[in-house]
Amino acid sequence: MTRVNPCVAAHRHSPRRFRNMWPLLLALTAPPPCLLAQVAAPDSLAAQMVQIRQLATSGQKALAIQRYTALLTKHPGNGDLLLARGRAYAWEGQYAAAESDLRTVVQHSPDYADAWSALGDVYRWDGNPQQAVDAYAHWVKLAPRDPAAYIARGRAQRDLGKLAAARADFDVAATLGANPAEVESLRQSLMPRMTAFGTGYDWGASLSWDHTGFTGGQQGWNDVDLSLRRYFARGSLALELLRADHFGVNDTAVALDGYVPLWSRAYANLRYQQGPSSGILPQQEWRAEVFQGVGHGWEVSASVDHLRFSSSTQFYGVGVGRYWGDWYARYKLQHVPGVGSGSWSNHFQLRNFYRGNAYDYWEVSVGNGRSTDLSRYGTQIVNNNAAFGVAWSRYLTSRWGFKLSAGYGQGSDLAGVNEQILSATLYALW
Repeated sequence: MTRVNPCVAAHRHSPRRFRNMWPLLLALTAPPPCLLAQVAAPDSLAAQMVQIRQLATSGQKALAIQRYTALLTKHPGNGDLLLARGRAYAWEGQYAAAESDLRTVVQHSPDYADAWSALGDVYRWDGNPQQAVDAYAHWVKLAPRDPAAYIARGRAQRDLGKLAAARADFDVAATLGANPAEVESLRQSLMPRMTAFGTGYDWGASLSWDHTGFTGGQQGWNDVDLSLRRYFARGSLALELLRADHFGVNDTAVALDGYVPLWSRAYANLRYQQGPSSGILPQQEWRAEVFQGVGHGWEVSASVDHLRFSSSTQFYGVGVGRYWGDWYARYKLQHVPGVGSGSWSNHFQLRNFYRGNAYDYWEVSVGNGRSTDLSRYGTQIVNNNAAFGVAWSRYLTSRWGFKLSAGYGQGSDLAGVNEQILSATLYALW
């Protein structure tokens, strides 16, 4: 038997003279059941998903995940619910759970473009750019006229270092109507990535000037550093000339500073500085710090610094850092044995690569305790109750850039004297 819509049946069998009045009669009477069926009930699945998404986007991601999970027990295997929960997991940083949900969706619905988009985001945020490129490629195939798909794949290509492929994606997005300012910013971000081992150029140079002012009428310090660095396929090495003017006394030192890869996901920074036999700069200074990547985006480190004036001082440090997206955060704990009962310092750094490359970033740092970190020349072992710094780095072209920074130290070893630090650096690559 064929099912007949009761509303249609009622209209079909009404007297002809009343048929033109049917809409008016419907408006004047209570809605029949057929009309109610066409309006989403307040507790329908779609309405509940809208409410839960509002929880997720308002910061209540854990509660949203619980609600999505409860709905999935009533609607097992629902692709829209799995997609929504997968996105919530990703926003919460639970990438393995997010991948599981989204993989289930694309396996059962390989033509679901939104699911491939979300899966690409998960891989990119979790530091897996090749898998992100593959997922975004499905999105591009399913939505070839969507500029957002090309921009997403271009970002992942850039993360892989495939700059030509990234530029091609950004160019296609521009032809499809993407925001011109956004596309231009993305193109600018395709300057070669600067890493510990290379920049895409053979040589780099920098010229830095630091000024430290003191409260209480103390004479300020001025330091100049000229550096020439050679980049190799595996590592880099810089020759530095340092000039210090402290309290009217001038000293000069030379240094070698290098980066070298070690085993898998590990590299080292090695530095040696030779100064005058006596003066404001140390006679010798050397540093060795080893960095090891672990997990997804994590990095641990261990370091030792040695400074020799008339006597020697050692610094031992451990650190932990985390990369995610365009952000990097690091904490370092440092110990100086033999100073009284020993001394400790804490240093925290937060950096944002605001244009998606390693050249352009802003940074804030805070610290306290006994440390060489605030004295880049090794000229003084500082002991601050509190220290704060900000920095901004910007490359105007692919070859020329600058960095500006400022800092403040309170309660230093110079009793009752606070420090204000200003610094400017010019960079060149060729």
